[in-house]
Amino acid sequence: MTKSKQHRLNTLSTEGPDCAQTLQRGLSERHIQLISIGGAIGTGLFMGSGKTIALSGTSIVLTYVIVGFFMFMVMRAMGELLLTKLDYRSFADFVSEYLGPKASFFLGWSYWLSWVVTCIADVVVCGGYIQYWYPEVSPWLPALLTLGLLCLFNMLSVKMFGEAEFWFAIIKVIAIIALIVTGAWMVFIGWTSPDGVKASVNNITDPAIFMPHGIFGFFAGFQIAIFSCTGIELLGTMSAETKNPQKVLPKAINVIPVRIIIFYVFSMLAIIAVTSWSHISPDSSPFVMLFDQAGLPAAAAVINFVALTSAMSSANSGVYSSTRMLYGLSMEKHAHGQFKILSRNTAIPIRSLMFSCFCMVVGTMLLILMPNVMTLFTIVSTVAAILVVYSWGMILVAYLVYRKKRPELHARSTFKMPGGVIMTWLTLAFFAFTLVLMIFDRDTLIALCSMPLWFITLAVVWRFRIKNSVAREGYVFYQRSREAE
Repeated sequence: MTKSKQHRLNTLSTEGPDCAQTLQRGLSERHIQLISIGGAIGTGLFMGSGKTIALSGTSIVLTYVIVGFFMFMVMRAMGELLLTKLDYRSFADFVSEYLGPKASFFLGWSYWLSWVVTCIADVVVCGGYIQYWYPEVSPWLPALLTLGLLCLFNMLSVKMFGEAEFWFAIIKVIAIIALIVTGAWMVFIGWTSPDGVKASVNNITDPAIFMPHGIFGFFAGFQIAIFSCTGIELLGTMSAETKNPQKVLPKAINVIPVRIIIFYVFSMLAIIAVTSWSHISPDSSPFVMLFDQAGLPAAAAVINFVALTSAMSSANSGVYSSTRMLYGLSMEKHAHGQFKILSRNTAIPIRSLMFSCFCMVVGTMLLILMPNVMTLFTIVSTVAAILVVYSWGMILVAYLVYRKKRPELHARSTFKMPGGVIMTWLTLAFFAFTLVLMIFDRDTLIALCSMPLWFITLAVVWRFRIKNSVAREGYVFYQRSREAE
């Protein structure tokens, strides 16, 4: 790089009265609380739960309880680690400290990819929701328009992102509560749909539909359930931009079990009670179907709009999180230095944002080659689920090392993980089990088989990076030796 180019780069990244050198703490407690709620209500709930219910029957309730429990354990481990040092920008920082730079490199890039892929899945679903109103429109067009809108929106300040997610989350919460209340009312009055399906508790308690496809049908629901919870760990990437994290993070994490019960368990029970398991299509949103089959098309359109905003919210989180993770990778010198450059007025990692969005656009174009929204969603969401399970696993391994190397920090912690080391090992075993389950479904197997290529690529890049680093250090040593002579 020439001196003039280097000077311009330094000027852009560190000089000028309006140019922030670090991320700003622009997210307040209300932002964090609602973002954590929004993270607990993902696209997998609105779109993927149809396939999950079709496979698992009423045992889907147990699926979400199990996944939610272990997800809570991950969050408690992450929370304890983040609060031991407030300088951590994200969970990648404590992974680097306890597991080393190589682990941080693998985690950072894998988590970045998980959010890129998640965002692709979300905007793909947006295209499917638009087809509810305009079935003749190709899904790739609204998907790309949605992605472009979100990329533009993320160029604004982090506070604006927080405000957007705040209102997105409120819409989702109101919609789900309305659905639960409506479902309960339909059961109470014995509502019968035009198709002759009567809303009844018997639709839930029928033992024949607890595991209609056996134990493997029950296990098959775990992938979408995990994907549904993707984003709940988003709190761990917001640490550097959160005001008063010692108070805000524990409060947001501790209410996760309540949210799982309300948003997942109760909503699944309402859908099955009103719609009946046998009438739920795996290829569409059961939330929309509930009102459609109940003869309330206007309400179904409203729920479809809510599901659309939910997918947009999740995609918006994907754009945000992938951008911040790439920024963190650059700060750790695991990515090009250009990615840590912040915009002058808003302190947004602008080049990280542009690169992440470009990758999302490329992935979204898969809709042209594979126009079936649900098929592409299943494959892409499985890739995201595998990557996020890997990320959660790295958090747990870092926790184990932290407990071994820094017992004094654990002793002083005011936010200890319940169950400690034993629960950490149990959670790791559960996640390993969920990966094995993906072998038994064709769509998830395709995604699972593709993942070794990603990790091989990371290993090659890491090896190449180390060689270059050694070569540079050797050259510097040689130059200094000559100067000394």
